[in-house]
Amino acid sequence: MNVVHKTGASGVGNPLQQLAQYGQSPWLDFIQRSYTENGSLKKLVDEDGLKGVTSNPAIFEKAMGHGTDYDAQIKSLLASSILSPGELYETLAIDDIKAATKVLYPVYETTKGIDGYVSLEVSPYLAFDTEGTVEEARRLWKAVGAKNLMIKIPGTKQGAPAVRTVISEGLSINVTLLFALDAYKAVLEAYIAGLEDRLAKGEPVSGIASVASFFVSRIDGKIDGAIDKRVAAGDKDADALKALRGKVAIANAKVAYQHYLDVVASPRWKKLADAGAQPQRLLWASTGTKDKAYSDVLYVDELIGADTVNTIPPATFDAFRDHGTASETLTKDVDAARTVLAEAERLGLDLAGVTQTLVTEGCASFEDAFDALLGSVAAKQAALLGDTLISQTVDLPADIEAAYKAELDSWRKAGTVRKLWAKDASVWTGKDEGKWLKWLDIVEDRLGDLSALEAFQAEVKARGFTDVLLLGMGGSSLGPEVFSETFGQISGFPKLHVLDSTDPQQVVSYEKAVDLSKTLFIVSSKSGGTLEPNILKAYFYEAAKKVVGDKVGSHFVAVTDPGSHMEQVAKQDGFWKIFYGEKQIGGRYSVLSNFGIVPAAAAGYDVKGLLESAQYGVKASAASVPATLNPGVQLGAFMGVSATKFGRDKVTIIASHKIYDVGAWLEQLLAESTGKIGKGVIPFDGEKTGEPSVYGSDRVFAYLRLNADPCPKQEAHVKALIAAGQPVVTIGLSDEKQIAQVFFQWEIATAVAGSILGIDPFDQPDVEASKIETRKLTDAYNQTGSLPAESAFATDGNFAFFADAANQSTLKGGDTAAILKAHFDKVKAGDYVGILAYIERDQATRDWIHTLQTQIRDAKKVATAGQFGPRFLHSTGQDYKGGPNSGVFLQITADDIADVAVPGEKYTFGVVKAAQARGDFDVLAERGRRALRVHIKGDLKTGLDTLAKAILAAV
Repeated sequence: MNVVHKTGASGVGNPLQQLAQYGQSPWLDFIQRSYTENGSLKKLVDEDGLKGVTSNPAIFEKAMGHGTDYDAQIKSLLASSILSPGELYETLAIDDIKAATKVLYPVYETTKGIDGYVSLEVSPYLAFDTEGTVEEARRLWKAVGAKNLMIKIPGTKQGAPAVRTVISEGLSINVTLLFALDAYKAVLEAYIAGLEDRLAKGEPVSGIASVASFFVSRIDGKIDGAIDKRVAAGDKDADALKALRGKVAIANAKVAYQHYLDVVASPRWKKLADAGAQPQRLLWASTGTKDKAYSDVLYVDELIGADTVNTIPPATFDAFRDHGTASETLTKDVDAARTVLAEAERLGLDLAGVTQTLVTEGCASFEDAFDALLGSVAAKQAALLGDTLISQTVDLPADIEAAYKAELDSWRKAGTVRKLWAKDASVWTGKDEGKWLKWLDIVEDRLGDLSALEAFQAEVKARGFTDVLLLGMGGSSLGPEVFSETFGQISGFPKLHVLDSTDPQQVVSYEKAVDLSKTLFIVSSKSGGTLEPNILKAYFYEAAKKVVGDKVGSHFVAVTDPGSHMEQVAKQDGFWKIFYGEKQIGGRYSVLSNFGIVPAAAAGYDVKGLLESAQYGVKASAASVPATLNPGVQLGAFMGVSATKFGRDKVTIIASHKIYDVGAWLEQLLAESTGKIGKGVIPFDGEKTGEPSVYGSDRVFAYLRLNADPCPKQEAHVKALIAAGQPVVTIGLSDEKQIAQVFFQWEIATAVAGSILGIDPFDQPDVEASKIETRKLTDAYNQTGSLPAESAFATDGNFAFFADAANQSTLKGGDTAAILKAHFDKVKAGDYVGILAYIERDQATRDWIHTLQTQIRDAKKVATAGQFGPRFLHSTGQDYKGGPNSGVFLQITADDIADVAVPGEKYTFGVVKAAQARGDFDVLAERGRRALRVHIKGDLKTGLDTLAKAILAAV
């Protein structure tokens, strides 16, 4: 915004300077960096007697959101710090305020602290938060550090007690958004009470200033609008109503001033004045004339009086200099003013209601302006950061786009993003969600511990380990696996392997893949009580001990929560190190905590670079970024709105080859978080991309694109999906390290989607159900030496088929072809197929299952999942059991070539895997899922090939 400073009237001939003769101080309702830097502000002080400056979000939005005044400083700040838009705005604003206070400081000294103030407003989001207002006022006061600063606090019911508190602490305060006499009385009382509090503590009351910003023209805007509407409708009191146009606001202000005069004449005030207290002056705000029928200086001319301030908009400032009239007007015609107010009441103009509405609208208007300000800062920041941030594009058909935008605006207006960051459980179900949100802060926490992580990394390298074998499940394994698959082995550092299976063949394969004498084992378990990490630890501890002897403990590291069973085991067995997790982070949200970062450090990955990239993601989705521009919230709304309003509850993940494994991590995050109480978004990873014709109308698509290495086939298919009207979000990464940003953005998005779904995204009740069933079976084995007997309802060659009574009745026995056809005939539009294979997960079986799922998709035109057990039990298993009942499942088990004992237990790894498969199947059946189990006898490869052919024939 440009302010034109007109020269001409000055000294005794300048109406602005003449205001001083009547005890009024002209302040400017405007601030802009260039205006301060080019000397224009000082010129107003020197020539026009300007005595103060006020700012608000709308003023800063105009200053920062347009033009290039701030670009150089923004670039400089972003080059040295990772900031949220809110932090960036505040840094810029504080610098502006500091610069203005320097210009006004001579006025402050000359007037002995009566004038020379510059006002900085607390966040408009805190208008109804007493404690938050107090905390922010203190922080801003300290950050600016100028005697002639005034902190602006809204004069709401919650703002008044905040005013009392900070006045008692010696801050100077501008109380804003006052419209009603009662509200003004409350803040004047708060000011006086704050001073009295200081006196009671023996502290000085001199040197503290306050103004009460009483808004004027907005009242006439509302009242005149109501008058005009009634007159147009032929109201019987039309003449009386028209006589009040343009008079109510000034009358309201004059009556407020009379209250001020009564108070400062009281013995109570005299005691404070004698102690050196300054009165809280009335400041007339919103004094620009909005109705062209009135004088453009009406609200300056008519409100001139002793001990008052008028904060004047730039255009009105120039107009008053040019043709304003300085004379005592505030105490004139007071009786007439009272008559105006009485007449307004008689005619039902509802001044009380109007002023209350104006407070609400004023707060909302400042919030909207602050949203716009932060949004413009965020947009400018994103443009300057460029490829440092991951990009995100959402392509939606018109109906979904309208609902999506409405949801984002609803979040913006309700301040839900800020509530999420404040860990307010009301964002979800109002239960205990707030205690599971430490992941919001974990990146900064880990950056604070970076030196210890880098020291550990150096020690791992110095010890000459050739391999790192991580033993964990779910949230403890999938994040490290993404790092391993994305970055591979770093020269000079050990290779990272991740074992998350109880399949005996897979356990043996991993044992053979490493040199036990040069392997660092990371046992990763949050609770320390999870079955799989415990038995894997037991096995590899004994295996390593046979090779390295009593030094075995020095080859083991634990990552676990404080006080867990695993911590006790690690101490007992002399582990080299114990790294602690955070109890307030669920496993699937733990990738950026020690559960993901410690394995990354051990493998020699750039931990600092990963965490800093993640921090950019944190700041991009911060509380200060309005929902409409917040990438994490946008992504969550994309999923949540599509699922709840359009039945598109299946998220299909497409990822560039180099970052392909992020899909497995996303599956766990989405499935465990959202799949419960019959709701959920169901993730699908592993399907090869296809033409639009193979997809139904129940999906959305998430395309994670490595910009430097896009796959032409994927690109073509995604473009075709968008052209066909399928909802697609495209997330672009400029390099692999930005996978850390992806992690955080999807965590925010999942929490947002959970809110829209109306569920708790931080519990996993159906995962626990499978664990319970598994435990029953392993306990039974320990007691009897065998698992409970089970009988196939049909056998055919090397296949045996199992089902619960309800599913069995629909299959009716027969040969493999007939059973599979009857089972897959249950699949209808909107369903999905899950292939759940409890077999070794190696490259051959992964290729087999992903090919099969794609073939089923193409044949049935439904979403398909290809999963390996027991790994998926800690991931998508939650969604399959607790989410929508739209899955048709084929569980695959097989004979083990050989079994492996679990040290210290009667059961073996094969028994555990069998118990997990049966426990999983029992819970699917209990939940009424359409499930069939086929057991393969003999050679696994032959059995899988034969089964695939039979399935394709059936579908």
